[in-house]
Amino acid sequence: MEDLKIRNITIIAHVDHGKTTLVDALLKQNNIFSEREDPGELIMDSNPLEKEKGITILAKNTSINFKGVKVNIIDTPGHADFSGEVERVMNMADGCILLVDSVDGPMPQTRYVLQQALSFGLNPIVVINKIDRPEKRPESVLSEIDDLFLELATEDSQLEYPVVYASAKDGYAINQLEDTPNDISPILDMILEHVPSPKGSSTEPFQLLVTALGYDDYAGQIAIGKISRGTISPKTPCILISADGNNSSNFQIENVFVYEGMKQIKVDNGLVGDIIAITGLENVAIGDTITDSINPEQLPPIKVDEPTVKMAFGVNTSPLMGREGQHHTSRELFKRLSDELRTNVGLRLETTDSPDEFNVSGRGELHLSVLAETMRREGYEFQVSQAKPILKEIEGKTHEPYESLHIETNEDYFGVLSENLNRRLGVLEDVVNDGSGTLRLRFLVPTRGLIGFRSFFQNATHGDGIMSSRFAEYRPKSGDVRRSSQGFLVASEKGLSVAYGLINAQERGKTMIDSGVEVYEGMIVGLNSRTSDLVVNVCKEKKLTNMRSSTADIVTKLIRPLDLSLEESLDIISEDDLIEITPESLRLRKKILSSTERQRKEKSQKSS
Repeated sequence: MEDLKIRNITIIAHVDHGKTTLVDALLKQNNIFSEREDPGELIMDSNPLEKEKGITILAKNTSINFKGVKVNIIDTPGHADFSGEVERVMNMADGCILLVDSVDGPMPQTRYVLQQALSFGLNPIVVINKIDRPEKRPESVLSEIDDLFLELATEDSQLEYPVVYASAKDGYAINQLEDTPNDISPILDMILEHVPSPKGSSTEPFQLLVTALGYDDYAGQIAIGKISRGTISPKTPCILISADGNNSSNFQIENVFVYEGMKQIKVDNGLVGDIIAITGLENVAIGDTITDSINPEQLPPIKVDEPTVKMAFGVNTSPLMGREGQHHTSRELFKRLSDELRTNVGLRLETTDSPDEFNVSGRGELHLSVLAETMRREGYEFQVSQAKPILKEIEGKTHEPYESLHIETNEDYFGVLSENLNRRLGVLEDVVNDGSGTLRLRFLVPTRGLIGFRSFFQNATHGDGIMSSRFAEYRPKSGDVRRSSQGFLVASEKGLSVAYGLINAQERGKTMIDSGVEVYEGMIVGLNSRTSDLVVNVCKEKKLTNMRSSTADIVTKLIRPLDLSLEESLDIISEDDLIEITPESLRLRKKILSSTERQRKEKSQKSS
């Protein structure tokens, strides 16, 4: 086997353990940027949503040169909802850096990504990060990591791994805790020593598995992947084999690019083991094989776990439709969702009985809400329903997805959380008290029980808690979820909201709009203090009289309205509600706008 001067490594970790910050340090210390360039922080999180949410959503590639070896680095998401991104890039790596917070220790997603990495046979390097924090506990965290490897390793060799301690924020790494910090190079030395060079021969016929896609207005589709064997150069004929192996087509490669730092550089020859980008192909999909035209052989396609939740995306049907978005027809909506399937491997799309509504399935509420928020920023106007679990028929019985829910919070909130999760059919599986008042809890909960829990969790813990979940298994569906339903204040008529009408509404709950806002009948304008919906007239003006207003009237002011995000809105709506999404607004509304029609439906349901 050839000794290639290449190392392909992916960085895996639980969300917020410092992956992207570590990549920042590696890039900055290896002179990727000129003195005139100011890359800022979280360089790899270039997507606006990634910067806002502080999480990595899309896997990305970069590279550095260290001691004459090219190190290709793949930054991956840590949130379970984007695990489809993690799975597909594992194919490109030969080793991984498992990054673990020196305070938090291994967390739910740490387990998931490590399990994935070990199943792909990647050589791990453990980096215990954030050792600059006063509350660090590196020795006990290392013990927890050892336990995790003992549980997940499938062969003895996986139990031998090097450990480095680091502060990615301060830009240094050390091999022993007593060492003097200098720079980040100890991590790079470990990569060269412990990660093997890519397998494959440069003399065999060309093969590449497409693991990512890009698009350029001039070059068209861009296929990205690691060369498994052979070499490739521009103008070379090749064959594209679909992931299912049923279709193949002939193409000629136009250009070949490699990654150098944050840039794609055009080259005359792509070498075995390198991660490259190719132009000149059409209708490429993730999981396809690009191969030699004379000796075409397909590579094993990427396997991705099935989605667990679905949501209806439909054409906006509110009275305000078409006013705020550039794209609002069913044809435009379906094309945009279909295009998303080409790059978002964890997503599924289905048509429904209605030509104006489509079912979109994903790995969680966050996965789907990020898609909706992205489309909104692209000028799309549409409406979405409450997320629902995807049920399966197994041996004649209905099964539903269950998730492993991990919570870290103050012990004061244990009672209220366990009581609420019990009503959601959650079962407590493990409790760890760190002795300082912090609890780590693990529950097994049906996915339908977790819908809407995030908002309750944030309110119940007053923001003092961390929760994350990942798919566990399918189990027979049983029991009713008894989550507390949220009652809404619903507008009784169309018009402009006024202060007097809103003040009256605020006596019944919390309003979600200010004065001077256009509303329509059936639009949700606030949260009711009770669990039932209440129809209110927020357009009602105060009747004028000859009597002078009292001082109390003059100083009466509106309470600041609630400003809910898309995720928060998805958490509180019921199956009777929709969210109207436009580039300018988020509006909650009832599916049936007419109050009379809603009452008629309610009566017929009770009588039946």
